[in-house]
Amino acid sequence: MPAVQENVTKEIVIERLKTVNGPDFTGNIVDLGMVSEIFIADAKVFFSITVPAARAQELEPLRAAAERVVKAIPGVAGAVVALTAEKKGGGMEAPVPQRPAPRPAPRPAPAAAPAAAPRPAPHAPASHSQGKRGVPGIAAIIAVASGKGGVGKSTTAVNIALGLAANGLRVGVLDADIYGPSMPRLLNIHGRPQTVDGKVLKPMENYGLKVMSMGFLVDEETPMIWRGPMVMSALTQMLREVEWGPLDVLVVDMPPGTGDAQLTMAQQVPLAGAVIVSTPQDLALIDARKGLNMFRKVDVPVLGIVENMSYFLAPDTGKRYDIFGHGGARREAERLGVSFLGEVPLEMGIRESSDAGTPVVVSRPDSAEAKIYRDIAANVWGRVNEERGAAEAAVPNIVFE
Repeated sequence: MPAVQENVTKEIVIERLKTVNGPDFTGNIVDLGMVSEIFIADAKVFFSITVPAARAQELEPLRAAAERVVKAIPGVAGAVVALTAEKKGGGMEAPVPQRPAPRPAPRPAPAAAPAAAPRPAPHAPASHSQGKRGVPGIAAIIAVASGKGGVGKSTTAVNIALGLAANGLRVGVLDADIYGPSMPRLLNIHGRPQTVDGKVLKPMENYGLKVMSMGFLVDEETPMIWRGPMVMSALTQMLREVEWGPLDVLVVDMPPGTGDAQLTMAQQVPLAGAVIVSTPQDLALIDARKGLNMFRKVDVPVLGIVENMSYFLAPDTGKRYDIFGHGGARREAERLGVSFLGEVPLEMGIRESSDAGTPVVVSRPDSAEAKIYRDIAANVWGRVNEERGAAEAAVPNIVFE
């Protein structure tokens, strides 16, 4: 008979965590005040452990031990445990004494200096994905980002994803906005994801897209009051502990701004490129520029800029109004030397279909707005293939004579 699933409570988790020794066996991590508030959603347990910043890497086994004992609790489907560091609080103000490291034995001087290692070819650029671990089954990962909120990034991301699917690709969507997940509402998906053998989550599905979002794991009105490291751990699990299956492309709806989540994704995931969403006015473009420069600094190709809310067509007269100005994103793309991917009008149907969970690309596939998104998706995919070709061309050929 299958084991009966028990209700997991904070008290049970705390009792198990009391079996985990603190640094240098100075007590347990609960009594030392190292454990944060514990959050439980859909039988998954989330918390962080506060450690001295200088010892974070050394104390990774402590984090792993805490994760193991929590995952071993009957009824627990998974655990997200992060290390976080603070100067004050958590009982960790004073650094935990460390054992002095043994001095290495002196090395004899070499008889002769070894030959210098050959330098790499001066014109061979570093790979975009160097040092980054890919996600099995996903051929390309695209980030959709914006320098600020309120520019329609999530609506743009979901319609680009649907446009890619309409153009014949196998597509997934990762909602990386932990604090304000939008995909459950935009794609009209309800319920909790199932697990494979109690370890890996199955993505939710609708309109031919595979989707994962924190909004599937917590109630819509539940505030996410998490420290940065916990957000990073949640993102990592939603990316790497989900049975995405074979996908041509995963579209990541990034949080607005240029914070920890964006940097973590850019630095740890081999992104095929980033799409920047902006509105035409100067203030939005200033923030979009920051997002673009962030991706460039971490060696992620910028696929281009989308100008959202580009213009408004009056439904009664058809007259055009440039409410937020017009063409600013196109001019900015030209100035910065990146592709302009397209412009999306401020149109009531796009907003209404998004609020209803029936994005315009699927609810009105023959409309002019749906064609705009499909064209933008085609431009995005074309830029991905251009970047792939450039990366392959940059690899030097080795000829043996």
